[in-house]
This record gives sequence, structure tokens and C-alpha cells, in this order.
Amino acid sequence: MTLAFVSLANRTVQAADTLHFAVGPLQPTPGETKKAFDPFFKHLAQQLGVAYSLEATTDWAGIAVALTSGQVDVAWMGPWGYVIAHNQGAGDAIATAKYDGKPIYHAIVIARPDLQINKWPDDGKGLRISFADVGSTSGWLIPTFWFKSRGLDPKSYFQYHEGATHAANEIAVANGQTDLATDFDRNRTAMIENGAISPQATKIVWTSDDLPNDAIAVRAGLDPALAKKVQDIVTAITDEQAQTILPKHYTGFIASSHANYKLIEDAGIAVGALKSQK
Repeated sequence: MTLAFVSLANRTVQAADTLHFAVGPLQPTPGETKKAFDPFFKHLAQQLGVAYSLEATTDWAGIAVALTSGQVDVAWMGPWGYVIAHNQGAGDAIATAKYDGKPIYHAIVIARPDLQINKWPDDGKGLRISFADVGSTSGWLIPTFWFKSRGLDPKSYFQYHEGATHAANEIAVANGQTDLATDFDRNRTAMIENGAISPQATKIVWTSDDLPNDAIAVRAGLDPALAKKVQDIVTAITDEQAQTILPKHYTGFIASSHANYKLIEDAGIAVGALKSQK
């Protein structure tokens, strides 16, 4: 990840300043992500009356680092990336995205369609599996937590690999390069809709419990009045506006706080990837 920003950690943003925005890898490439999410950040900047810059990071951990280091003011983050950044004192969630009207989504495990996976995870033991990068909620944290809570280690239970993007995981399964892979339901739906994979290219063999959607987070030290303005602007986005300024299926935001991401934080602590703040 490359972010050519100066440190903003000790600065209070004034109306005439440029706000620095960032978004995680929610599309197959940074270029596609930036194109898809720029209308939203442009709307936010216009409503605030400021100039802006937008960076699309190449992995989920990268955007947490960017917020932690004060390189960005406002970030659209995956739940786990946000929790990592918050745990490091980087900032706080102020809104949660709605997808098809709901502020939740699900982690999934996909498989080659020819595989007989009737009982999970028993029927997948010993097969090749690709987890996403360690900054991913659905692609790494939640599946790892699920296995750990059942006394299983995916690194020894499968032929394990990690570090791929969600799009790469879907394509790898579709092409037979791996037997199983982690993903999230929203990504699989989007890839089918845009023709990247066919509906029959992969099949879902495991689905998680409800997870909180992406967070809009502001860096620590940002003027509280400005943070409240950001929250008010994004939560005021109507269904009609969402159709023009948000990627397909995103329908707006609800006001949120760190408490909405407690189950993600608890999972991070349970797998040993996060230190308890108690």
C-alpha cells in the first residue's frame, strides 16, 4: 500500500482544508474501488464544503495502518480493519453501511461445485483452502474464530493458504486452483452480477452468523463537530441518492459507534490477534 499523505494526527481540519479519505479493497482492484466509491466521497466533501483526496488501499490491514498513522481523516473500512485501528487508538466508527437495506452481511466458505460437501467441515478436511488476508473480517477473522471455537486449527485441518483478495479466492475456486476459499456474500453476489464468475462456478458450503457491515470511521483527534457533520451527512443519504452515489446494493447508512462492532472485537481477542483493553 502506498499513501503519499502528510501526517494529520495533530491537526484540526478547517473548512478550507483538504480532507483525506480512504477506502479498503471492496472491488477487485484499487482502480475499480476508487471509481466505485469516489461519488460517495465527492458527495461528502461537497456537503462539507471542502476539497478532498481519495486513496483505495490494496488490503484491509493497510487501511487500518493509514487511519492509525493519521494519514486519513475519514475511512470506509471493513469491520475487522476498523476494530484493529480502534484498538490502536486510531479512531471511532460513526456509521455502518446498509446493503440491500440491512446493516449486516455474512462470511461464507465456497467450494468447487463438483465437490461433495454435505457435512461441514468434516467433508472438507485435508482439502486445499484459501483464506483472505489477515485484515479481512469475513475472509480471515470470522472463519478462524469459528474453527478455533470448535477446537480446530484450519492451518492443520486443511492444505492452508492465506493472503488472497476475495475476488481472487472466488476465481481460484472457479478455476480449480483451490478446492475451498473464504469470501463474503456481498462480494460473491457482486461478482456474479458483473459477470466475473457464473452462478454455478462456486457453491456456498458454510455461512456465518450476522456480522455488522462496513464502518465509516474518523481518525482520533478529528474535530468532534466535524465528525458529527460527517455522521449527519452520511446517515441523511436517501435511497434515491444511494442509487447515484453508492455502489450497487448499498442503500445508505445508520448512525453507529464502536459498540456495534463488539462481536468483531471479541472474535479478534479470542483468536489472539487483538489484546483485550480491559
